Amino acid sequence: MKKHINKLFIAAALLVTTSCAEDYLDTLPTDAVPEELVFTTTKNAMTALNGIHRMLLLRFDSQGQPAESGVMIMRDVMSDDVVFTTTGNGWFVSMGRWLTHSNENAGDVRFVWRYYYKVIGNANMIIANIDDAEGPQEERDEIKGQALAYRAWAHLNLVQLFAERYDAAGANSQLGVPIVLEPITEGGARNTVEEVYAQVTADLAAAESLLAPLGGSRNAKSHLNINVVKGIQARVAMIKEDYTTAAQLASEAREGFELMSESALYEGFNNVDNSEWIWGSFQQDDQQTFFASFFAYMSLNFSSTNIRSNPKAINSSLYDMIPDSDYRKGLWDPNASDSDMRDPFIDEVTLSSFTKKDYMNRKFLAQGNASSVGDVPYMRAAEMYLNEAEALARSGNDAQAAQVLYDFVSERDPEYTMSSNTGDALIEEIMVQRRIELWGEGFRFYDLKRLNLPLDRTGANFVESVINGKFTEPAGTNAWQWQIPIDELNTNDLMVQNPS
Repeated sequence: MKKHINKLFIAAALLVTTSCAEDYLDTLPTDAVPEELVFTTTKNAMTALNGIHRMLLLRFDSQGQPAESGVMIMRDVMSDDVVFTTTGNGWFVSMGRWLTHSNENAGDVRFVWRYYYKVIGNANMIIANIDDAEGPQEERDEIKGQALAYRAWAHLNLVQLFAERYDAAGANSQLGVPIVLEPITEGGARNTVEEVYAQVTADLAAAESLLAPLGGSRNAKSHLNINVVKGIQARVAMIKEDYTTAAQLASEAREGFELMSESALYEGFNNVDNSEWIWGSFQQDDQQTFFASFFAYMSLNFSSTNIRSNPKAINSSLYDMIPDSDYRKGLWDPNASDSDMRDPFIDEVTLSSFTKKDYMNRKFLAQGNASSVGDVPYMRAAEMYLNEAEALARSGNDAQAAQVLYDFVSERDPEYTMSSNTGDALIEEIMVQRRIELWGEGFRFYDLKRLNLPLDRTGANFVESVINGKFTEPAGTNAWQWQIPIDELNTNDLMVQNPS
């Protein structure tokens, strides 16, 4: 971390057009902003915070590293629900084969480590300086609360990727990741998994205390408010198997966010104004990132080599579990390779040069064939319904879990009836709903790891040559931990590598 955690990434903020910062940005260079100027006022400090918001959409070293979008894709291609129908032009294929994350020299491993620690570094600069900024106390609280939430969120992602899973029945003394709480230049030793989760919990509690008085107010859905904080807290509680807390927080996180309509389901999952999006990145039309974009790899329609030659599909076994009456079944086409049976929508929005593969997705739509612009979802009310239902079921509250599940699924499937399942059968029903609903949004790897489940791609439409025969991985092996990047090992004498 020595070289990567203390730089204030204001260049990102300079790409964000905000009325409160226009005069300030006009007078400063576009590659850096001196710290002493950034934190003189809350107005300027908000520009630094905007830099973190914007960072979640930025390209890092390659087009396959579009910040959070890239990590979302990596997590899903390592799992069992997103299918690469061909190798396409190669992007993310090695990750899907479980090769990249186990290579300490891989650029993508370096990117993921550096990206989340860059978020932490920028958040720490804000936390360390905001209290002295001139401006209303409410603005200081809002900025600091969001920075604390970002620091917690980034540490949470790092520990889930680069460490062993949290074991609710254990001491969790296994090596986690270094906790970084101040703008330092020297990398430190790895804290334990328990210590990392304790810090994440503390930061989220501090963020909650600062943001709760503001209600749900914020400048945009790309900003973190109390709903987002409670949503992250719910995720943490799910990992720690604190299911009573998880159910309550998930319920509170989705307050004020209505599930989308049937028609909205087919609008492309690309609009942060969607009624059920709690948190997502907004991408302006003039901030085109071309191939360094979520939609350049996951959409139906952007005319990139990757999309044209490698349409992303759903696990066919999972698709077969979706009732015909469920609106979501139309988000994938099981007959796409057959021009006589193909969903006409596939042809309407794609060019003739696009490959058509069975079970290909039409869930994600870019702005157009020539534009990969689109907003990216990080948290939706649907996830919180599913978190609440799962938490209730795992804590033995079957009747309440079935009711929450009904409240959600009946909005997706008008013929759905209240589940009569109990115990493990109810939990399995909820998990299937979770896989269907959150397909392609970056959750499945985390779910498999937190529940200590194996990877199982057998009996479905995975192509052996594409995944290089990687159909299974037993639960709990060393392979579930990403390797620490070699740059970190070379610059940090205190760093210890994960077992291979």
